[in-house]
Amino acid sequence: MTGNSIHPTAVIGAHVRLGTGNVIGPGVVLAGRVTLGDDNWLGAHVVIGSPPEVRGYPHTADWIDSADALGVAVGDRCVIREASQVHGGWQERTEIGDDAFIMNQCYIAHDCRLGDFVTTASHVAMGGHVRVGSRATLGLGTVVHQRRAIGAYAMVGMGSVVSRDVPAFVKAFGNPCRVTGTNTVGLQRNGFSDEAVAAVVAAVAAGDLTVLADVPELAPHLL
Repeated sequence: MTGNSIHPTAVIGAHVRLGTGNVIGPGVVLAGRVTLGDDNWLGAHVVIGSPPEVRGYPHTADWIDSADALGVAVGDRCVIREASQVHGGWQERTEIGDDAFIMNQCYIAHDCRLGDFVTTASHVAMGGHVRVGSRATLGLGTVVHQRRAIGAYAMVGMGSVVSRDVPAFVKAFGNPCRVTGTNTVGLQRNGFSDEAVAAVVAAVAAGDLTVLADVPELAPHLL
């Protein structure tokens, strides 16, 4: 753990592995089989690696030092703000990619996988097995049903209830969450060509994003 700034009140289990340059705030708990990359910032009372919330899963006294669960992998340069929770894997490892920005009091359940540069505003909650593509943004108070997927570069509006998959590149909001247009600003800010943006706008208007599989610039990011 050399090269990390760890508050004296943090609790770090025996099987946790840290890179370098991490800031671990007061009251943080890192439990089970957690791996943390480099240069991450964890705010006060963040909990990563607690047992998956699955009825019947063993909840033992040694959960902090246990190596039984599949654990959590966090990449590099992530910010995880105060009181957020990331639960350990049940059927597969829970994963957060590089450069995530997880605002305060978020909940990421077991077996979730987040790509790089994902942003979640305060009080976002994800059920188990959720997939979030790279550079997607989830607005304040978004709730994502278990086993749902949110595509890369998608923008989900605050207060949304995601009960069906959200495609890549779109704007969506509501209860239930529905596609409302193209995340044009997000695509432009991330360097997509005018032609690619126009293709997405046309596909969203037609209600058929499968045609984007023929656009090399966009195809790698589709669900």
